[in-house]
Amino acid sequence: MSQTLTGIIRFHSVGGAEVLQYEQVPVEEPAQGEVRIKVLSFGLNRAEVLLRQGLYLEKPVFPSRIGYEACGIVEAVGEGCAEALAGTGIEIGSRVSTVPCFSQVKYGVYGETAVVPARSLVVCPPNLTDVEGSSIWMQYLTAYGAIKMLGDVKPEEYVLITAASSSVGYAAIQLVNREGAIAIATTRSVAKKEALLKAGAAHVIVTETEDLVAEVKRITAGKGASIVFDAVAGPMMLPLARAAAYEGKIFIYGALSLESTTFPLQLALKRGLSVCGYTMFQVVDDAARFARAKEYVLAALADGSFKPVIDKVFSYAELRQAQEYMESNQQQGKIVVALT
Repeated sequence: MSQTLTGIIRFHSVGGAEVLQYEQVPVEEPAQGEVRIKVLSFGLNRAEVLLRQGLYLEKPVFPSRIGYEACGIVEAVGEGCAEALAGTGIEIGSRVSTVPCFSQVKYGVYGETAVVPARSLVVCPPNLTDVEGSSIWMQYLTAYGAIKMLGDVKPEEYVLITAASSSVGYAAIQLVNREGAIAIATTRSVAKKEALLKAGAAHVIVTETEDLVAEVKRITAGKGASIVFDAVAGPMMLPLARAAAYEGKIFIYGALSLESTTFPLQLALKRGLSVCGYTMFQVVDDAARFARAKEYVLAALADGSFKPVIDKVFSYAELRQAQEYMESNQQQGKIVVALT
């Protein structure tokens, strides 16, 4: 009896986008606590580029799956999922989104089907398209965990957001606005300034032509930013520390510079700064935090204060081009691959 096949994406060595392979494999049945979905679309994240390059927080085990975020239809449910799915409304046929709370090496969602842990699924809000449904959880939970959960942002506080034209950057702007705080976005390109202002940033600093520290001091009347939400690190850390307010909080969630980061010791001591590394897993690995975060994000999606910003949609056959586009840093918002 022949097996039903499905197409997935795997890679067998680290490298450029060309290492991603389209492969036909037998349809996987979900094991204990797992669910299989038919993938409608999947979103791209910097984490996937880094995994492919061998530079991510986890290392690929070959042949490695890849991908965190998808929107899809539930096809099969494994045993032992009752508790994880209780009260979620998720059943066979439900349209769902995946939350990146798993190892993408094991549970990667790039492909026509994907098996994921039941706890990673959330019903996709009906007011969102399939493309938007694969553009929710990485960006909003990343912003929420640092700015809201750990940063405890207050109304009228200044929040400095670096690399703001990324999907996480746009999510951070929306969250800051929802909390009544003031978003200061940074970008290297003047071409991205207008889009960031239209997206809700109160101020935009173009770092290639403007002095970051001087501009933040001017905007904040000398106070500095209470929260710094940084995706760059490297040489950027010193000016960010100078731009922070007294007892300011600096959250480093990325390292786009890929250069060594020097801890700003003197400034941290003098001004009582908190400088810490942060990932979204600090939210999703704690059941209580995860529950509060999902409630917050779903409420914001429902009331319209959160709306995924989509930059470009590629076809399944254009996956490699989509990953190369992400590496070019041209995007303004989320890059998505649509299978339908």
